[in-house]
Order: sequence, then structure tokens, then C-alpha cells
Amino acid sequence: MTMFAYIAVDAKGTSIKGTVEQPDRTSVINAITKQNLRPISIKEIQQKDSSTSFGNMMGGNKVKADQLVMFTRQLAAMVGAGVPLLRALTALAEHITESPVLQKILRGIIKDVEGGTALGDALAKYPNTFNPVYVNMVRAGEAAGILDDILNRLASQQEKNTSMRKKIKSSMMYPMVLMVITVLAFFGLMIFIVPQIGSIVKSLSGDDEAKLPFITEVMLGMSSFMISYWYIVIGGFVGIIYAFMTYIKTPKGRYQFHYILLKIPGLKTVITKVAVGYFTRTFSALIEAGVAVLEALDVTSRAVGNAIFEQALVEAEAQVKIGKSLSSVIEAQNLFPPIVPQMLLVGEETGQTAQVLVKVADFYEEEVTRSIEGLSSIIEPIMIVIMGTMVGLVAAAVMLPIAGLATSIK
Repeated sequence: MTMFAYIAVDAKGTSIKGTVEQPDRTSVINAITKQNLRPISIKEIQQKDSSTSFGNMMGGNKVKADQLVMFTRQLAAMVGAGVPLLRALTALAEHITESPVLQKILRGIIKDVEGGTALGDALAKYPNTFNPVYVNMVRAGEAAGILDDILNRLASQQEKNTSMRKKIKSSMMYPMVLMVITVLAFFGLMIFIVPQIGSIVKSLSGDDEAKLPFITEVMLGMSSFMISYWYIVIGGFVGIIYAFMTYIKTPKGRYQFHYILLKIPGLKTVITKVAVGYFTRTFSALIEAGVAVLEALDVTSRAVGNAIFEQALVEAEAQVKIGKSLSSVIEAQNLFPPIVPQMLLVGEETGQTAQVLVKVADFYEEEVTRSIEGLSSIIEPIMIVIMGTMVGLVAAAVMLPIAGLATSIK
């Protein structure tokens, strides 16, 4: 779809400007004519999502999850109270002062809606703010005439997803801090402590060419290299991280990275539960909103957050398209826990798939919290052991030559 800016006049000769998204100029003319307007000028434009700019990369041009939830709740309340959609959007755009980014996006949405674009299509132009789940649920709500109800469900779902993300971040914060401290401690020891210890040991031996223990020689060699060629060390470290981050953003790299993560004991359990929680919550919300099963699977596959599960859902969509039941396809993949296909089967038989999957989502969201806490309790002692090992190596590098000197003196 292409964005077009147009100027048209109504029956009274009043000039009207707007934008509309259509596949070609002919479709634009037809859309304008249906509104009893006569097109004067039509120009193709390129609409940029304001959330994809450099500011977003730096974290300063992005709509926060809490702000999006509040906007959704307020819009649902106003639409439910009978306020016309365009008036509701205008009122929110005027009063959302704490988020200039969302305010700017709303102005663009208002302009599109004024031009005759459906709300779902207008939201779709800002994919970094309104994800496919949000857009498709709004479209379904517009089609069914229950937009206020759908917006309330969306807000609840966003709150659940935000809560899960916060739990994951808070549970992993302490291990991440320990990891950073470990890396900093390693570089600190190698750059500042080890060279001083090496000078003291050599001065005590009285011979700069004295044969030192192997571990001491290795530590001094590493320290000397890091001090002399610090730019290579820093450049190599940054280069490796950049190359890794760039590679895992490619489809192949992302798939391989997620595949490796699913092979790590302990981590596999957490990732599976998170993916299942997102799948069941998102899929149930879309089904309850009236979205078709195939379209719901397509949208959910892009929202699940893991390339392996995403591929599994894409394959499931292809199987469902040829007449197979979703529960049997999910069960045959051996990727999802057994409870998921069993509950899907119950939902298919009773016609309450959405309600059943909501219960599964609630269960797995609680399980994610417990699993992450358990994983954190394992990571913490591992990091402490690593830190202790580093300090022990430095201590050994110091004590071994001193012990050797003491033996020589005796």
C-alpha cells in the first residue's frame, strides 16, 4: 500500500486536504469520490514512522508501554461513552503532554482518519508503536462494531505482557550486575594489580631474568599485552559484540541463536514458558476479538518472540489451511508442552478456545516467574565462583614465586 496526499473539494466548493493509503492512484480517486468529493490534486508521499528514527535507537523517541496502555484505556472509555472516534482521538492528542512522541503519532492518525482511513489501517503505519496484534484486534473491533470492548481487552493484554517483561528484567538484574562486576574486576586486576605484583616479585628475586612459575608468566604476559595493545583489546571486544548483535538480527542468525538457547538446560524451560505464555495470551485475544484462525496464527507467530516457535506456528498455519486441527498439529511438533495441545483440543470441542487459552496463559505467566527465580539462584553462585577463580589465579600468581624465593633463601 502507498500513501497519497490529496486535495479535493466538496459540493459547496470547500477545499479539503488529507492523506489516504491505497495501492494506486485509481483507488485513491475511487475512495475520494465515494466521500462525495472531487479530487483536485493527488501526490504520492512516503510516510515515516516517527518511532523508527535515530532518537528511538537511543531510547528517547519511543512510546512507553505504560503510556500506550493509558492511551488505550482512555480511548476505550471515550468510545464506549459514545464520543465520536475522531473527536476522542483529537481530545487525547491535546491532553497527552507527557509523551510528545505519542502526541505526534496521534496527529498523523487523526489526519488519516479525517481522510477516510480506518483506524486499524492508520495505526498500521506506526508498527514500532502499534504491533500487529494491536492493529489486527482494532480492525476486528471496527468490523464487529465493538471497538471499545476490544480496546479494553487490548489494554488488559498489554498490562499482562508488560508485567511479565518486568518480572523477567527484575529477576535477571542481579545476575547481570554480577556479570558486569566480574568483567570489570578482570580488566581491573589485569591492568592495575598484576603489573604491580609482577614488579614486586621480580624486585624480590633480584634478577629480572629469573624464571617465574608458568601461571605467573601467563598472567604477566596477558597483562602486558592488554596494557601495550589496549586499542586492539577494546576494538576486538567491541567488534565481536557488534558483529554478534548484527548477525542475530538477520533471520538466519536469529534462528540459530534461539536454537542454541533452547539447547541450554535450565534456560530452555524458561524460554519455552515465556513463548507459550505469549502465544496463548495473544492467540486467545485475537480469537476472542473475532479474528480468523489463520490470520490469528500469522499475527501470533510474529509476536511470540522466539524464532523457533515462530517457525512452528508458521508451519502450523500451513497445516491448518489444508484442514488439520490446530491441536493435532501442535501436538505433532513436540515443541509445546503437552498441556497446550490438550487445552486446544478442549477448546475446539467446546467452542471456547479463547477462554481455555487464557487460563493456560495465566498458568504459564506464574510459572515464568518461578522458573526465572530458580535460574537466578543458579546463576548467582556460578558468577561468584568465576569471580573467586579470578582472584584465586591472581593470588596463585603472586604466592608461587614468593614461595619459590622462600625456598631458595632457605
